[in-house]
Amino acid sequence: QVITGGHYDVDCYVEDPNGRTIYKETKKQYDSFPHRAEVKGVYTFCFSNEFSTFSHKTVYFDFQVGDEPPILPDMSNRVTALTQMESACVTIHEALNTVIDSQTHYRLREAQDRNRAEDLNDRVLYWSVGETVILFVVSI
Repeated sequence: QVITGGHYDVDCYVEDPNGRTIYKETKKQYDSFPHRAEVKGVYTFCFSNEFSTFSHKTVYFDFQVGDEPPILPDMSNRVTALTQMESACVTIHEALNTVIDSQTHYRLREAQDRNRAEDLNDRVLYWSVGETVILFVVSI
């Protein structure tokens, strides 16, 4: 997700170790890309801002590598139903994951809004200084 800068859009691509492009998007503000790696090695990703060279941008990205381990021991090998306590633990865990995702979303929104407020503050400051100078010139 693009947090600050320009029109909030960048180009992005991901290549596998063989050099094959597995993901490519242009001028996106935010996106999600799930992929299960079939080839071992180094995957390359690139965020490009070449169409907007004058505006600097801040980009947030998050990797989730591997499968999440089971919450309870031997949970994947069970043949019986979960007890009420175990099923409550699973429900709480899923709810906490949702909370983590929401907190990340709100942090990103707060960073965007803070940047906009700082830009607006700078503009108000420059406008006020300009008005003050013009007021003094007219007074003299």
